[in-house]
Amino acid sequence: MKNTFQGLLIIGLLFSLSACNKKISFLNSSVVPAAQGYVKVDRDDNDNYTIHLEVINLAEVERLEPPNQAYVVWMVTGQEMPQNIGQLNSSSSTFSKTLKASFKSISSSKPNKIFITAEDDPTTQYASRQVVLSTKTF
Repeated sequence: MKNTFQGLLIIGLLFSLSACNKKISFLNSSVVPAAQGYVKVDRDDNDNYTIHLEVINLAEVERLEPPNQAYVVWMVTGQEMPQNIGQLNSSSSTFSKTLKASFKSISSSKPNKIFITAEDDPTTQYASRQVVLSTKTF
C-alpha cells in the first residue's frame, strides 16, 4: 500500500511539473520547408509566462519571395487578437551561417498559439498573411 501511494505521488508530481513547462514544436512550413524549431512556455515566480523560441534552418528574410525586412513573433491568447511580441533575431541580429535564431519574451497572458510571419515593418500591429512557422493551438 505504501509503495502504491509513493508511486501515485511521484506520478502526480511529474504531471504537475510537466503542466508548468510546455515544449511545442512548430509545424512544417510550406514557406521555408527546412525550418524547424520549438516554443517553450514556462511560468515564473510572478505567475508570468516566459516564452522561449529556438529555430534552425530559417532562411534569411530578405531571401523570401517576396523579400521582407524582419521575422515577427506573434502570440495568440484565448481572448485577444494576435499580439506582436517581438522580432526574431540571431545572436548577431542577422542570421548566422548556420541559420539559427532564438527569441525570449515574458507575458502576463497565457499563450495558446505562437506563430512567425515575415514583415516589412517589425513593429506592425497586424500580422501579414505570410505565416512562416506556426504551432498548433496548445
